[in-house]
Amino acid sequence: MNSNAPRKSLAVIFVLCWLGLLADGYDLYVYGATLPGLIGHPPFNVTPAAAGAVGSIALVGMLLGSLIVGTLTDRLGRRRIFVSALALFSLAMLACAAAPSWELFAVFRFVACFGVGGLLPTAVALTNEFAPPGRKSLVLGAVLTGPAVGTVVASLSSLALLEGSGFRPVYAIGAAGLLIVPFAWFLLPESPSFLRTQLRTAEADRLEAAYGLTGSTESPAPSAVRSTRISPTRALFAEGTARTTVLLWAITVLSLLTIFGVSTWLPQIMRTAGFGVGSSVSFLLAYSVGAVVGTVLASIASQKFGPRPLVIVGFVSAAAALLLMSTNPPAALMTVLAAVAGFGGLGTQNMINDFIAQYYPAATRATGLGWALAVGRLGAIAGPTYGALLVSFGGGVPVAAMAFAAPALIGAVLMLALRTRTARRLAVAADAELVA
Repeated sequence: MNSNAPRKSLAVIFVLCWLGLLADGYDLYVYGATLPGLIGHPPFNVTPAAAGAVGSIALVGMLLGSLIVGTLTDRLGRRRIFVSALALFSLAMLACAAAPSWELFAVFRFVACFGVGGLLPTAVALTNEFAPPGRKSLVLGAVLTGPAVGTVVASLSSLALLEGSGFRPVYAIGAAGLLIVPFAWFLLPESPSFLRTQLRTAEADRLEAAYGLTGSTESPAPSAVRSTRISPTRALFAEGTARTTVLLWAITVLSLLTIFGVSTWLPQIMRTAGFGVGSSVSFLLAYSVGAVVGTVLASIASQKFGPRPLVIVGFVSAAAALLLMSTNPPAALMTVLAAVAGFGGLGTQNMINDFIAQYYPAATRATGLGWALAVGRLGAIAGPTYGALLVSFGGGVPVAAMAFAAPALIGAVLMLALRTRTARRLAVAADAELVA
């Protein structure tokens, strides 16, 4: 069986995960792109405080999605959860487009973010498992450009439609994720590692042979199988991993606070600084493009240096760019700095996801990433409200930029403090299991 050539293409898995994450990124970040057309404009005429509250409440949905769905993924399987989450948030985006009142819009936004929160851990777990062992960071980095590309598409859609047609068609485009659902259902395979935790070994063997993965995927030891079947979360604090788990949670909180604070309020802050709706949204576009390019370059570098130093570089880059933005430079330089901040924001979070995916074993990978993102959503929830306070009190670009640079600097310090000794020990143990 080991000598059989793969009969199925791995590219199909990676493309479907990328497309799912593109839809994920569009639906998540479109809120910030459409705020200039929602605040003070019909039909809702919302205030900055109300907009910040809905942004934060919706991210509570993401927290619950990451926590609940991420854990269910290690119990029910990757494929089923991937398809369900994608369908859920796509339908909720369609409901947002048709919402007759601000209150119902907020409810549908909450549901959409619940689905969005559940997709990322599943897509990352699938990609990491099927990626070739020597190119995991590169493949995962490429797939993780999906959310940033989705943000670019959301920004372009807002630029094209917001002023002339309002927010509704921009949200309706987010329902395009439904087109991916049938392809994902019929073409995505189940995770061999998940099948092994369910004692479906023969099925896992057939999948590995079909995709040329025999001998390359992680085969959990019997103790890991028993632990996963009882409580996937217990392994996150087992065998000396508790300190690293808690540090990763804190780092993710700081990263997501910076990302969601900046991406939600960057267009509106720029508008209050005197830029038009189109020009203010273009800064979010620059932020998104920086995230895409930064993620690709960081994933290439991560193959050689590992994701940890890239996370540190990303945090420092975001802080430096935001601090320079606080000096009110010319518009052209402001655009460049927004792009650097995008690399240090979304690009850094992608490297954090890469680190987490490589740190935890396959049997608890989705749970580990789901819990880190769920706890991190506390920062995401705080970000829009934090930004709303800055806007409401007239802080402007200088105050907002410095305020969001602070958590990025703290994140860099915590990543420097993160020990990798435990990760290396676990990697050696996993290799020993594979040899056995």
